[in-house]
Amino acid sequence: MQEQELLNLIMLQNLSGIGQINAKKLLEHFGSATQLFEANIKKLSEIDGIGKKRLQSIKDSVSLKEAEQELEFIKKNNINVHYYKDDDYPSRLKQCIDSPILLFSRGNINLKNKLIISIVGTRQITTHGIAFCEQFVSDLAPLNPVIVSGLAYGVDIVAHKAALDHNLQTVACLAHGLDQIYPKVHQKYAAAIENNGGFFTDFCSQDTFDRKNFLSRNRIVAGLSEATIVIESAEKGGSLVTADIANSYNREVFAIPGRPQDKFSKGCNMLIKQQKAQMITSAADLIYYLNWDIETKKENKQTQLFIDLQGEEKLVFEKLKEIGKAEIDALSLACRMPTHKLASILINLELSGCVRPLPGKQFEII
Repeated sequence: MQEQELLNLIMLQNLSGIGQINAKKLLEHFGSATQLFEANIKKLSEIDGIGKKRLQSIKDSVSLKEAEQELEFIKKNNINVHYYKDDDYPSRLKQCIDSPILLFSRGNINLKNKLIISIVGTRQITTHGIAFCEQFVSDLAPLNPVIVSGLAYGVDIVAHKAALDHNLQTVACLAHGLDQIYPKVHQKYAAAIENNGGFFTDFCSQDTFDRKNFLSRNRIVAGLSEATIVIESAEKGGSLVTADIANSYNREVFAIPGRPQDKFSKGCNMLIKQQKAQMITSAADLIYYLNWDIETKKENKQTQLFIDLQGEEKLVFEKLKEIGKAEIDALSLACRMPTHKLASILINLELSGCVRPLPGKQFEII
């Protein structure tokens, strides 16, 4: 992309009162941001939905100086710029009507042909929520998914750290420019995230940091992924907004149920009750609902001989061999094993070619 066109795109994205939907409409009509800013009032007025106030905003070009400064920041800091019409723009986000015309990134992000999920929730995560999130990511690790979140306190940072612990790519979506990290205490994770994933934002380095930015950031979190998982949430919170946005994009939303009296289970329970999210209690549930094909993720691993199974894997296999086929809850009772632990073992057995999933969350030996 030519430098002048990038400068004009930055300026267009920052124009007050235009928005991403109208920006795309203007780009489709004129073919480029450069031609847009060269157009006269008469040509601009031919566009449906562009009123006098927006026309004046376009012609005033009040953000030219800021756009020039941002372009310098991009060049000096090796920032990646993704234009919504280009191939390197995240494919799922491109499908969203209000996705940004420009997305800025830093790091080593690779979303091509990847399983991508977003994990969100309260900033005041409980010990139960931490344990579930860590186990959930651990159980998904054999499938090598990309874990997306917002780098906030609580669920977000637990999800990012769990991904890093299992050498999974993780993407942090920011509510500010790439000149800073918020909260500052999470700066210590920045290098690790960049090495195995990175950062996305549609904010410029000069944008004023504001709490309302989090709502804008949430659409990036929801738009990047195939599904959004809410770990814990109170009755109100940003993660519920992210769930609503994901629903508006026709993406899958899942929530972890909890006891009715628990403050940070009420939001999840409400999503399930209002049928805004499907209930899941393990990674195996997610794999089943998303119909992820574990066979394609084996990475040429050879089937283990059944006699090589040891310990709890052997116990589960032998019990499933005895029953014939069983739902995960029934198998959990038969093996006297917690469901989350059983789900992890079943994934390993699937990857080893020993068992296979069936409709209705059932499993049988191969």
